This record gives sequence, structure tokens and C-alpha cells, in this order.
Amino acid sequence: MNYEQKVRGEIADWERQLFKSPGWLEKTSKTIGTKINDIIPAKVHTVITTTVKSIVRTALFGAEYTPQSSVLQYEKLELADLEAQRVFSLYQKIAVAEGAGTGAGGLLLNAVDFPALIAIKMKFLFELAHRYGYDTNEFSERVFVLKVFQLAFSGPEQRAKLLYSIKHWDTEKKQYYSDSQYANNLDWETFQKEYRDAIDFRKMLQMLPGIGAIAGAWANYTILDELNESAMNAYRLRRLTGTSE
Repeated sequence: MNYEQKVRGEIADWERQLFKSPGWLEKTSKTIGTKINDIIPAKVHTVITTTVKSIVRTALFGAEYTPQSSVLQYEKLELADLEAQRVFSLYQKIAVAEGAGTGAGGLLLNAVDFPALIAIKMKFLFELAHRYGYDTNEFSERVFVLKVFQLAFSGPEQRAKLLYSIKHWDTEKKQYYSDSQYANNLDWETFQKEYRDAIDFRKMLQMLPGIGAIAGAWANYTILDELNESAMNAYRLRRLTGTSE
């Protein structure tokens, strides 16, 4: 079995995991997250949605998320994967340190953690794109980054749509040649709600006195791990199906 055959098997396993029935932790997280969302005042939801929207807009349209590193053109997928794992290891350490620090700092610093973690994840995804040979100066590549982000933290229905987009990106990306309407048409409320549903339970533990630092480090470690799995497999799919042109 060559490396690409091995990767195809790993991607097939990953796709099955995406749509398996939720386990205890996922069900608990969803239940608690829903209850939390129900009691949070509408104005707080508005602030959170605005924060998410601001960071994502910056990633889509701003220059600060564009990696300083050059786009790397590895002919062999195995070399691209090795580079991707190196980048992931670096950003996971950054996220763990950030989670531990804010978890130990009480409610005030925990409030800072939410936008900081999104920013870390966005920068990680932009770096990863370059390792697989995709130039994030192109708007369509920034949209792809956002779809990967959503795929990692969405429910089954949205995942099916996002995975379809990723598998057919060579066709779909043609509609994203400019930024004129994309942000205006994005359902920001659903975007932030599904993201929060996916992480709320873990990030809640971070606020508990005495275990905040440990819980914060664990939460960010697992969240980055989930994002990396989705991101690497999304870019592997593109490489294997030849949708880089």
C-alpha cells in the first residue's frame, strides 16, 4: 500500500466519523449548550455574534491573517502532511498555553479567550493552506478556509453540505472570485451558534474555580485537534482529486 492509498483509507474513516451518532459527551455538550443559550440575554448573543463576525470578516478580507511564509509546492502529499503536522504542533501549543492562562485568570480573562481562540484557529488554517500549496491571497481560498472551520464545528446537516462543497471545490470556487456579496449572504447567527454548541461544554469547565487552567488547556488542546483533523483531510481531498488548479 502506497502513501496515497493509506491517506484515502484515513479520509474514508474520517468521513464515517463525521456522521456517526453522537456520543455521551456530544449529547451532554449539546444539551448544556442549548440550556445556556436559552438563558443568555439576547443582547449578549448579539455581542458574541458581532465578535465572531468581526474576526471572520478580518480573516476573509484583511491582510493580517495572510501567512508570511511562501506557498509551498510539495509534489508528494506525504511531505505536505509532514509540514502540516509541524504547523499543527506549533499552533496547538499556542492554544494550550492560551487556554491555561485564561482558565487560571477568572471570568474576565475567560471572556478574552473566546475571540483569542478563534484568531489562533484562523491563523493556523491560513498557515496550513500554504503548506498544501494554496495561496490565501486568493479570495476563494479564504472562503475555503472558512468552510473548513465550519466543517469542524457544525452539526450533521451542515457538515453534509460543507463536505459536498469541499469535494466539488474545483467547480464551486468559481463563484468566489470576489468578496462583493459573500459576507452579506453568510448566516452569521447559525455560524456562531453551531460553533458555540461544539465547544461550550469544554469551555464552561474552564470557568470552574480550581481547575480552570487544566480545563482550559484540555479544551483548547482537543478543539485544535478536531480542527486539524478536518483541515488536513479537506486539503488532502483536494490534493487527491486534483482540485488545486
